Amino acid sequence: MSEHLLEEFPPGTLRLENRNASVGELILNPTPSSDPDDPLNWSPLRKAVNFGLTCSYVLFTFVLIDVNSLCYRWYISELGLDYGTFNRASGTNFAGLAVGALFFMPLVHKYGRRPVYLISAVLQLICAIWWANFHHAGELIAVSLLAGLAGSISEALVMITIVDLFFVHQHARMNGIFIFMQSLGTTGGPIAAGYVVVSMGWRWMWWLIAIFLGVNLILVLFFFEESKYIPTIVGHSGSKATTTTESKNPEEKISEQPEQLNPSRNLSISSQGKRKTIRQRLAFITKTNQPITQHFYQPLIILVTFPAVAFTAITYGCLLAFFSANASAGSYFLIYPPYDFGAAAIGLFHLGGFIGCIIATLTVPFFNDWLIVWLANRNGGVFEAEMRLWTMIPAAAFNCVGLLAFGIGLGRGLPWIILAVGQAFFGFGFIVTADAALTYLTDCYPDILSDALIAVVFIRNGLAMVIRFAFTDWLAGMGIENTFILIGVIAIALSALPVILMVYGKGSRVRSSAKYKKFASRQQVQRMI
Repeated sequence: MSEHLLEEFPPGTLRLENRNASVGELILNPTPSSDPDDPLNWSPLRKAVNFGLTCSYVLFTFVLIDVNSLCYRWYISELGLDYGTFNRASGTNFAGLAVGALFFMPLVHKYGRRPVYLISAVLQLICAIWWANFHHAGELIAVSLLAGLAGSISEALVMITIVDLFFVHQHARMNGIFIFMQSLGTTGGPIAAGYVVVSMGWRWMWWLIAIFLGVNLILVLFFFEESKYIPTIVGHSGSKATTTTESKNPEEKISEQPEQLNPSRNLSISSQGKRKTIRQRLAFITKTNQPITQHFYQPLIILVTFPAVAFTAITYGCLLAFFSANASAGSYFLIYPPYDFGAAAIGLFHLGGFIGCIIATLTVPFFNDWLIVWLANRNGGVFEAEMRLWTMIPAAAFNCVGLLAFGIGLGRGLPWIILAVGQAFFGFGFIVTADAALTYLTDCYPDILSDALIAVVFIRNGLAMVIRFAFTDWLAGMGIENTFILIGVIAIALSALPVILMVYGKGSRVRSSAKYKKFASRQQVQRMI
């Protein structure tokens, strides 16, 4: 066994480069098994189909929950609703997003990813049809709650699917694509929906969304495979698997490495060389012998046990709260003088945030994955999870500048282009910050990621819920300008968190290593034969 396999690293530290090889080579982490149906061994096309369907699911989830604000003018004139009702409905939506993850995500351990995806997709279709037919404030609040419950798995389950399918040095890119699809639904969806509202009416906007959700449901039903890997024990462990490595330069050869120690995949497979049938791959339920009761309370224990989880929850939660404040203020106040925006104009206004998001998506995640390989090379081939956090420091400045430009501009009635540029800056910073924080968590604790993400999603949406419920009174008490100055200060203050982790993060991972192994051992599932 090569020397690097004897090294004992804490969670979040691993060897990305074999320094003993005659040419530079990346070591695949995690190490795939010899099973052809191990998702890490899937063909690029098979991975692309599964990941593409998860991305379309995320896109339509955030279209569903974020285009509602385009219709405020019509809700006021036709249904007699008010701004307080809109914020209560939005707060209820975030409550559903927060609480739903606590109830639905444990099911992925017992029954697999596929059934939870399908249940969520069905509920979202029901919500779109209900939204197209509602008439009263109570209905708006109720359907917002149901839509939150339906979409509550969208973030955690998609990131778990990324870990199922991809290697560590690919995580930032995949997480970046996921966050971009989320932002595309949030910012790009309203751009198209605004024209639909103007030309066809706001109810038809919901009917068209229902049609897209119906198509998405059919695609998930017939093409989305179960990505939860369940190794089959046949009486002994230690089966030897061959892993390929990705060369960093064209002239470097692809070589083979002995299998790394990986408890979840280092098992003998009874069906080596055989692939599952289509029926097995598209089974509605993939049941395991793993109990799920612990997963209803374990996320909150993990939240207070591992600093990386708390950091991601706070960072991601504040980001969503900032975004929620932006969306609420912009969608409501832009329909009044001096702007007098209609639905199409409000939709186009989101183009600023969309441009910032797409620029960040096309550049920073790829840079982040390149950066960790470069830093690991300088560190003797060893990767530390905190290497992911460097990009968060300049991103905090983008967030602060964007929020201040938008809030001060809106409060003083400055030209809309200033507000749109502020949205672009915030969109860029949002993608960079979220991608780095979520990928850092993924790299630190991959074997307890499901429970960790439940905690993150709960805190993330809980903070946004509090902001939306309180936002009407907050604006009344401080005014638009002062409210966003305070939010901008909080945004820049958050830059201290990654700095603290870059100094003390590895120490905390070392100290919590035993606890991590204890929690991780509860995640392992096998099918005995």
